Amino acid sequence: MTDDDDAALVAAARDGSVADLSRLIDRHQQAVRAFLARIAGSRDEAEDLAQETFLTACSQLSTYRGDASVRTWLCAIAWRKAKSARRSWFRARTRDTNYVDRVELERPNEISVEEGIALKAALSFLPLEQRAAVVLCLSEDFSHADAAQALNLPLGTVKSHVARGRAKLLAVLGETS
Repeated sequence: MTDDDDAALVAAARDGSVADLSRLIDRHQQAVRAFLARIAGSRDEAEDLAQETFLTACSQLSTYRGDASVRTWLCAIAWRKAKSARRSWFRARTRDTNYVDRVELERPNEISVEEGIALKAALSFLPLEQRAAVVLCLSEDFSHADAAQALNLPLGTVKSHVARGRAKLLAVLGETS
């Protein structure tokens, strides 16, 4: 998969090719869903946000300028959706004092169930922007520059978020850096 392949798919999708739009979404949906699963409160919420992300991307494909990779552009949309959902969640939680925070745990294939639970719990200690930067850079293999673009943050801020977030994760998980 190259950016040139994505550019061809974007051009064809803009010209009305539903098949090429589908290929474009298929190519990037795993990365977007993985990003959302790690920053959202639950698997259901992540799935809802992913659907909203792809619907928005489809309706706004004409606004994609090519300044960033398609994956970065999609994660930027996902990030905005997640932030908006988080604001709504906090407003709803404030209104409903009987809310019970349920978190579904998802574990990457490379680690044990116990490690996955510990990692999910440790990630929840990070502020949302810091968590998003850590997930994009350390889990989704985004460069700091791509993460900065996706999160609409200065490059230095993303670098700080990743460094501080990594340090907090290691501290919470009881390891030394």
